[in-house]
This record gives sequence, structure tokens and C-alpha cells, in this order.
Amino acid sequence: MHTLQTRPSSAGHERNPGQQRPGLLRPYVTKNAPGTVRYVAQVDPLLVITNSGAGTSDEENLERALAVLRPHTSVEVEATSEPGELDGVLHRAGSRTIVVAGGDGSLHAVIAALHKRNELGKNVIGLLPLGTGNDFARGLGIPLDVEDAAHVILDGRARPMDLIVDEVGEVVVNNVHVGAGAMASRRAHRWKHRLGAIGVGKVNLGRLGYPIGAAITAFKPPVLRLRVEVDGEVITDLDTKVLQVAVGNGSSVGGGTDLVPGAEADDGHLDVMVSRATGPISRLVYAGRLSRGSHPDHDDVDHLQGTTVTVSGEAFWVSADGEIYGPERHRSWRLQRAAYSMVLP
Repeated sequence: MHTLQTRPSSAGHERNPGQQRPGLLRPYVTKNAPGTVRYVAQVDPLLVITNSGAGTSDEENLERALAVLRPHTSVEVEATSEPGELDGVLHRAGSRTIVVAGGDGSLHAVIAALHKRNELGKNVIGLLPLGTGNDFARGLGIPLDVEDAAHVILDGRARPMDLIVDEVGEVVVNNVHVGAGAMASRRAHRWKHRLGAIGVGKVNLGRLGYPIGAAITAFKPPVLRLRVEVDGEVITDLDTKVLQVAVGNGSSVGGGTDLVPGAEADDGHLDVMVSRATGPISRLVYAGRLSRGSHPDHDDVDHLQGTTVTVSGEAFWVSADGEIYGPERHRSWRLQRAAYSMVLP
């Protein structure tokens, strides 16, 4: 394994405790212990942004969360379906806490829109995880139960969060990767679209797209000659074949797979994982370790930290917060420290 700025063990690491938002204390009865009264600081008004295309299940879950929030503060709910609508809602946000009711894609859309408006540091962000993967919420310790997540918005702490920004100003909230994982995601999206037409509503075969895409990629993965630089130092050059490169602000993808174990969105570092496991046997070992989160210990894997990452070489596809684009020949990413604040447990 490469030794440059190797990712230290997270044992004993404690997050910045942040600051409790000021206000009067108000009582409420907890969901899990009805006989217990807890006190929370009076919360700033909330602007809850949800996807207008959300299904009945998501709407019901949102109502459960709103039932927790409304007794303690003013809550406005706005549903958006496209960037223009989202921009208009954000224009009217004022100083309210912006609560994203959705998954990783919805959170990315709101963060990206605020970044483009140069207003990312203006509002505190909250999250009610209504998506399928919810990888960012999972990594931050935000409960996946929406009522529990609503309680976090009531009595959590606003903490500074890092952001990944590429060379053209686009943002990455969770992680970005190139190579095998991006190709699997690209194939999965195609199969999800094809199979999604078989069934009714959310009850369809679309979910099979992801395992199908992964299986096809495992059988015939992209093997690329890439130059990877971290903080200006060459980690892998064009004379070496690469299976995958991942840059993590958060650790997991795909609903809980720890692609970049130990990555934390508030530690001031990008975690970088470079896999050179390109041979048939090496790929099998790597895949097995990836499923357990122990792949950084593989001999053909470099796991390190930095604040800037550049990838160049043969044409490659990119998956950034689940959005696929490419083919590319050169991309770079940098850390933007404490770009915004988010309410965490």
C-alpha cells in the first residue's frame, strides 16, 4: 500500500461538537418513551423542500416528520420538480433553516443550487432522509427513521461541513468515483430504465438494474491507464492499469457500501482510494473485501488523504453523487472546507 498521508485510524476520533442553536427551551414527549418529557431549544422557522414527484409512501413519511416539527416552530413545505422551481423557492428562503426531505440526489440538488447562488453558507441545512440509499445521512449518523430524523432537527447541533468542488465549479456532496464503479452505475441506470417499465408505479423491476449493472461490470470491467495525483504528488501513472479511483467526502455508496471507509464530511480531508486490482483473481479478492469494507487493506489498493485530486489519461466515466457523466480525459477536485452548516445529532 502507498504510504503518502495514509488514512489514520478513526478510533478515538471525535467530531467537532459544534454549537447548540440558541433559544427558549420547550417540552415535548418522546416517541419511543411516551412517559418521558424532553426539552428542546426553540427552533428557527423551517423551509422544507421536497420532490413533487415523490410517491405516496414518501408523502406519508413526510407527514409523520411534519407532525413532529410543527408543534415547535413555523414550517413551510415547498415541492419542486425542476431547477427553476428550486431556485425560486431558495430565493424566498430568507434566514430559515432549509430542510431537504429526500435522498442523496435531493440533497445534492439543494446544495448545488445554493452554491451557484453564492448562498451556501447563508442557511443551516437539515435532512429528512426519504431516499432509497440515504448514504450521506447514514454516514453522518442521521437516523433513517423520519420521525427520529425530525427530532434531530429539533435538538441537534449545526456543524460545519466540507464540500468537494471540481474545476468547473460543480459540487460533490458525498463522493465521486471513476472506473469500475462508475461504469457499473452507468450500466445500472440503463437497465433500471428498461426494467422500470415492467410493473406498476414503484412496484417494478427497476431495482434489478443495479445488480445487473454490477454483474456485467464484474465480468468485463474497465481497466484504465490513469495518472492520479493527490496534492500534486503522483500516486499512479499511465504505465499502471487502474480498476477504480474514488474520492470521498462521505464513505458509502449504493445504500451502505463503504467505498471509502473512514471518510468524514467534516474532517478537513478528502479520502482517496485507488484500486489496481485488475487481474481476474485480484478483482475477486477486491470485490469480496469491498463488500466487507476491508478493501483498503488489499495489496493493490492505495488509501490516502489530501485536499486536491486530479485524474487524467484514457477516457473514463465519472459518477458524482450518483450522477453519471463522461467520457472524460481530465478531471480535478478540491476540498472546500466548512462550506456550509448542517444539523447533526
